[in-house]
Amino acid sequence: MKKVLIIEDNQELRSNIAEILELSHYRTQTADNGKAGLEMALEFQPDLIICDVMMPELDGYGVIQAIQKNPGMAQTPFIFLTAKSEKDDIRKAMDLGADDYLTKPFFATELLTVIETRIKKMELIRQDISQQLEKDNGHTDSLSEVTLFQSLTEGRVINRYKKKQVIFTEGNHPNRLYYVLKGKVKAYKSNDSGKELVTELYRPGDFLGHVSLLENSVYKMNAEAMEDTELAVIPKEDFMELINNHPQALRKFVQLLASDVSEKEERLINMAYNSLRKKVADALLALQAKYKNNNEQEFSIDISRESLASISGTATESLIRTLSDFKQEELIAIKDGKIFITNTSKLERMYN
Repeated sequence: MKKVLIIEDNQELRSNIAEILELSHYRTQTADNGKAGLEMALEFQPDLIICDVMMPELDGYGVIQAIQKNPGMAQTPFIFLTAKSEKDDIRKAMDLGADDYLTKPFFATELLTVIETRIKKMELIRQDISQQLEKDNGHTDSLSEVTLFQSLTEGRVINRYKKKQVIFTEGNHPNRLYYVLKGKVKAYKSNDSGKELVTELYRPGDFLGHVSLLENSVYKMNAEAMEDTELAVIPKEDFMELINNHPQALRKFVQLLASDVSEKEERLINMAYNSLRKKVADALLALQAKYKNNNEQEFSIDISRESLASISGTATESLIRTLSDFKQEELIAIKDGKIFITNTSKLERMYN
């Protein structure tokens, strides 16, 4: 019997969720605030956690951050509950590592479907890891994750790409993994009329092309350098040998896949429901979060307006008008085509 922990400060909702799950043959435990929920999680060791966002003592964000710092629970599926008025907080939840969310009020079927899906997915991951361990004759690999990825990326052939140079194209078969050493890369899809939709952004330290290698399929998107870029080239055979022989490497790439899915789900939600101003604000904040270094006092967004429009899911003309409005409102500054966010907090409040 699978165990589910419910952390929710509304007593009626907490009891209703527990009743629904118990009728569906789940074992449940409940907590009425984040602090009590965290203590219960460590004691109960649940197979899945359902947690409200806004709570006394410790909010949902604090709970998930504490859970992920615990090695024994870091992979436990985590589902956030959020009120409609808090829907914009979903992005922060997914960035922190939540696996899914439910917007209150929700139907019992929604609740059960989300729980079943996430538990099944985690079971598949654990099964893959278990099979890999058996293949390794049960021996624990003593190499650290850092050492493994250093051996994968160091001493490789380095490909250099100019701005707007294509790295790979949709439909081709991959035979290598890329590791970004320098620069910025965008992945995008194009429709029949040539309009682009940016699906992912990459920075130094990111892997590129691992999804198609793990799926053993063709590239599902195109990749292009957004500025002068350097990529370490890792042959497919070396990558497959690493994940086949080292379970911790496989876990790392599974985590990357899960993160990719969560980010894409969130972007689709934003594109479907946000206003034009929110879409542009989201794109600017996402670029700043992705590429700004902690020690960088002044950060500029230096990409074409067409690329920025495809990131935000808007028409180029609409983007340009919105940037002009933001400039007049002193949210941003524009110099030599580069965009500087001058009022991050106000831009965040607009998005939220």
